Amino acid sequence: MANKLNLDIQTILDKQFNVDFKGYSATEVDSFLDLVLEDYEVFQDLARTLHERATELEHVNATLRAQIIELEGKARVLDEGGQSVSQLDILKRLSRLEQVVYNKE
Repeated sequence: MANKLNLDIQTILDKQFNVDFKGYSATEVDSFLDLVLEDYEVFQDLARTLHERATELEHVNATLRAQIIELEGKARVLDEGGQSVSQLDILKRLSRLEQVVYNKE
């Protein structure tokens, strides 16, 4: 889909039609083109607003992705640290059990 529009507000406004004996009424064409202009202005404003909003949301999305990566890294560090702590707890328990077993003998 092409991003270039064929018409803009000024082109529509400046458009001149040839008048024939059997042609359309110039006032009807002019009033209809006025409606087209109004709709086109609304369309351009909406397109601009949506483009700005999309840019803003892309920025927010990039920020959130960076936060996810950061939090995943922190979670990995905590998981690794939690495993080493739990392994340390296991070693301490084994040490106490060995002391109890060998002291009784």
